[in-house]
Amino acid sequence: MSLSGENGLERKRTEILKLVSTLLVTLLLASCAATPPAPVEDRDEVEEEVRQPAQKDSAGVQVRPLQNPAVIELLAQAGDAEDQGRYDDATVLLERALRIQPHDPELLQQMAEVQLQQKDYEQALNFAVRSYDSGSRVGEICARNWRTISLARERLGDSGGSREAEQRAGQCMSTRPEKL
Repeated sequence: MSLSGENGLERKRTEILKLVSTLLVTLLLASCAATPPAPVEDRDEVEEEVRQPAQKDSAGVQVRPLQNPAVIELLAQAGDAEDQGRYDDATVLLERALRIQPHDPELLQQMAEVQLQQKDYEQALNFAVRSYDSGSRVGEICARNWRTISLARERLGDSGGSREAEQRAGQCMSTRPEKL
């Protein structure tokens, strides 16, 4: 084999090694950047202590504002991200939706629940109170507001405030009187 043929082969090997090294570094960095899903027990707590009880008691009046189609899509995407434990992604999607409809009680409550799952109890409390202030005083969202407030206060060491909020959650359900 000639000297120029060996040099050409060596250059190709060097180029291939550089390419493989670049790909490996890229893959390594990409795997480091991915947010691991949250533990299942964190997701279960919000589901069991906030959403399920409110949904179970929601036989009465439900009041929800109309939503922009873009907000509906962002809310669905945030729900999917949350279901997969990707709370940072859910937060970003909900923030985008809140830029469109900043006083939407459902969006604010969803954000409160994501903050609970991220263990940011102050923010969860803040969003739940904002949701309650801008929403209806009856129905499922109201009950979720107060259950979120209760759970956040409990985690922040305010057991009295937590009990009071839990009682208020029960007052959100307004059902039709039996005699009508």
